[in-house]
Amino acid sequence: MGANRSHAATSTRTSGATDTKPLRILLADDHVIFRQGIRTLLERYGFEIVAEADDGREAIRLAQEVTPDVAILDLAMPQLSGSEAAQEITRVSPNTRAILLTMYSEEPYVAKALQVGITGYVLKTQSSADLLQAISDVMAGGIYLSPGISQAIVNAYLARHELSSHPLTVREREVLRLVAEGKTTREVAQDLGISTKTAESHRMRIMAKLDIHATAGLVRYAIRQGLIRP
Repeated sequence: MGANRSHAATSTRTSGATDTKPLRILLADDHVIFRQGIRTLLERYGFEIVAEADDGREAIRLAQEVTPDVAILDLAMPQLSGSEAAQEITRVSPNTRAILLTMYSEEPYVAKALQVGITGYVLKTQSSADLLQAISDVMAGGIYLSPGISQAIVNAYLARHELSSHPLTVREREVLRLVAEGKTTREVAQDLGISTKTAESHRMRIMAKLDIHATAGLVRYAIRQGLIRP
């Protein structure tokens, strides 16, 4: 996983014996200046940026529309986290490889990424070569983890957990994240564009599925799942 540390990264994909096209990339990050910097970097190396998103939900919609080769996603985004968005992106656009670009190297975030099938996990504290190498590796069918990710964390997680699907739906995870952030049912409804009654129904189903019946317990669960920061 990321063992090859060479700084070269291909920016083309082969579609025939003599025909090559630049890799098509979707960028999702709510920090516009940072996103512009990544775009400039990737375009310098010959990649084509086909779409940009400010939040996880928009990233999913755009991925379904443009079917990029690679989706590079910030972990902490509005509406839906990078991990949650990646899970949906690989469903609506199965040929898209997802790479998380994040500040967080703690176990819950890495574990969640592995659980939903993300094949690249890049720390923002690393150099640009790290991201280029991640793109190269995932397009070759491999998995890339930044050098700053402790292999011990990954091994410990894999030893304890058999990767399985999350018990909650995407909408329920959205509701859980907002509840864990301290939003009231009315605020959850407003943020998601649903009725207060529907938001409350989601909350009750979440509690029933998880067998958790207090907000404090939901917050702890959300932290363990990497849905919110501690």
